[in-house]
Amino acid sequence: MATVNVYLTFNGNCKEAFDFYKSVFGGEYPYIGTFGEMPPMEGKETPAEDKDKIMHVSLPISKETILMGSDTGGEWSSNFKAGNNFSISVNAESKEEADKLFGGLSAGGQVTMPMADTFWGAYFGMFTDKFGINWMVNYDDPAKMQQHP
Repeated sequence: MATVNVYLTFNGNCKEAFDFYKSVFGGEYPYIGTFGEMPPMEGKETPAEDKDKIMHVSLPISKETILMGSDTGGEWSSNFKAGNNFSISVNAESKEEADKLFGGLSAGGQVTMPMADTFWGAYFGMFTDKFGINWMVNYDDPAKMQQHP
């Protein structure tokens, strides 16, 4: 069965916010990475002002719950609105489940990133559903995850 977590988006202060949440909840970041650490993408260079912004961070809150987040940057930053700067992140147990959930939940909505294999080893996509709720669907293929320490 899929798990559901909250994914928060910030306008340049993600690290500050997550350091605050970590001071309250405790724990450690299993991963924190910046846009500057991303591998280069064809035809797109990360602007200098975005290189130190957080591309992804996760903070386990309990055995079942992970608070996740990132900064917005580049072409995405104009869409940032405080108050709706979160998504529901669904982690599927299979690629088939990811496709089913993505297809079903995005029906009548707007796909912002179709399901595809990513540089971080996941099968991932994003959309806004027909009710205006932002979603992320992710599948971490164990075979691919074992290749990346």
